[in-house]
Amino acid sequence: MDAEKKQEPNSQGAESQADAKDLDPTLAQRFQTCMIGAAVFDLSGLPKEYFTAVSGAGSSTTWVQTAFQALGLRSLLSSSLQLEGFRHAIIQGQGYSALVVKQNGRYIALLTSQEDLMTIGESFIQWARQFEPSDLRTNPRFRVT
Repeated sequence: MDAEKKQEPNSQGAESQADAKDLDPTLAQRFQTCMIGAAVFDLSGLPKEYFTAVSGAGSSTTWVQTAFQALGLRSLLSSSLQLEGFRHAIIQGQGYSALVVKQNGRYIALLTSQEDLMTIGESFIQWARQFEPSDLRTNPRFRVT
């Protein structure tokens, strides 16, 4: 019975990842449209690459510092309290929200307006876990900083 219980979370996690990859393309397009910035961090929380909007609200990188600090706090809490299993964090600033998720070998932060993040919900988090930030290199709305 214990072995059966241990297998359940793994199978649910696999379904969750499959759901994110099988996401409706229209919904995935909506999520990319909602993004106004992105940042890539290594596993130690150091920023590696920023994607900022060519114009408008996402053209500043000040929010990246806040995401960096959140990853530092995550690291501190994990080591001090021996917490494991970081899934995501949502950082709310004035007029924006940043979603930070752990991917394989890195963290990414995706910047949206607060209104957009409130309406797109859990499916955005699932999508963010498999989103490839390098796709923004060819998106005319973004520039690499």
